[in-house]
Amino acid sequence: MSGKLQQAHKKQLEAWIGTGPKDFQLLYSISQNSGYNAQTFHQKCDNEGPTVTVLYNTNNSIFGGYTSVNWNQTGNWESEDIGNWVSDDKAFLFQLLYSGANQYNKFPVKNTAYSIYCASSYGPTFGSGHDLCSFTNYGEDFGGYYKLNGSMNINHSYNSNGIQTYQINNGNMTVTDLEVYKLVDKQASVKTTSSPWRKSLPWKKESLKQLIDSFENYEPPDALKLPETRILMVGPVGAGKSSFFNTLNSIFKGRITQRGYTGSAEHSLTTVYRQYKILSRTTKKSMRFRLCDTRGMEETEGLGLIEFNYLLEGNVPDWYKFDGASPLCTETPGFIHIPRIKDKVHCVMFIFDCSTVDVIPKNILDKIKDMQKRLIQRGVPQTVILTKVDKVSEIVQGDVSKVFQCEKVKNVVDKVSQTLGVPRSNIFPIKNYENETELDQNINILALQALRQVLGFADDYMENYLERMECENIAQMNIKE
Repeated sequence: MSGKLQQAHKKQLEAWIGTGPKDFQLLYSISQNSGYNAQTFHQKCDNEGPTVTVLYNTNNSIFGGYTSVNWNQTGNWESEDIGNWVSDDKAFLFQLLYSGANQYNKFPVKNTAYSIYCASSYGPTFGSGHDLCSFTNYGEDFGGYYKLNGSMNINHSYNSNGIQTYQINNGNMTVTDLEVYKLVDKQASVKTTSSPWRKSLPWKKESLKQLIDSFENYEPPDALKLPETRILMVGPVGAGKSSFFNTLNSIFKGRITQRGYTGSAEHSLTTVYRQYKILSRTTKKSMRFRLCDTRGMEETEGLGLIEFNYLLEGNVPDWYKFDGASPLCTETPGFIHIPRIKDKVHCVMFIFDCSTVDVIPKNILDKIKDMQKRLIQRGVPQTVILTKVDKVSEIVQGDVSKVFQCEKVKNVVDKVSQTLGVPRSNIFPIKNYENETELDQNINILALQALRQVLGFADDYMENYLERMECENIAQMNIKE
């Protein structure tokens, strides 16, 4: 049997599960079984290991649940049915589509004792309450749709992240289909190229020292007399902007640090604009570049074009607090009315989660395209940092130094280049420190190689700026003569 679940949605589920690529094997579909039936569900889905249940309602919304443990049945179909609760700390509910528009939300289990409910007269059921009960007993086809007798009432055993049930299922349990997929790890799914698709420094301590020394000695072009180069980090919520700064700061600090706030949340955890400095290992003074962190982009909220323009032009002060109720304007306290070249952004890094580039919402892509137009108008270089590279490749997950031999990573770079129109030489896959408690030489080398290239592009911008200023000065002199 083939299912209805789209490839982009499979990719998103794989990213949420976080254990590598999967084969989605359809076990059960109510549209292919002439209606829903709990007995049939258990016959087809019990003891099959990890599964994902997907509901497609008549409002064109898609939602469901994942469990890493077996479904089973207890009780008697013909008598009082007493089921059992099964614990699963990896279970989650999810949302993929709302009224026809992509809406990606993961709702993790918060009370694992009530992760899933298994009973012979119940279809797939998640959480007490129930957070999601698909159906009980059986029901028939009503001309291509199915009036499920189950219910959804999230935030009992699963964290709703502040989202109401009706914002997930439209308050509607009438579906065109319900599918249950068995998830199987793909075998030999990750290919490596015989030769690297991009050259890298040797993965040795000498290379790491060489990179660190280059940053310790880095200076912006002399003629501009800038105190430091400014790099702006921009990207969707959860892409890893603040984590990238933390990774770089950790390298020079010699331990895992967390100055930038990170974690998982529905909205951006970065609420303040920061112009981060990183201290030299040797002098303990600030090195000559800053990483500027801003709030994440969202479909309807987050960083907007007006704020982006002000950031580029250097109007925004350090420690400015983003406030949706009171947007940044010329009257904002601390607003820099006449910024100089030292205040402006010299290069932009767009930061994306490598494992979810296939499912970036259209609204966010449209915002990025508009931002790119403004960068091109100003001549500001744009680069792309692809985080979480270990999530797309089991080989890279085991050894980050294999990143430039991994065909899957190369394919992601190619796709991003095509989507954004950015040269592949400006796109850098990296891994941030996330669950590590000790520094890793290969993670360090990968991150520093990316930053070295970004600073090089910033220097190119400043050289162009100098030439333009010289031409304008000559033109002014000619006019006076």
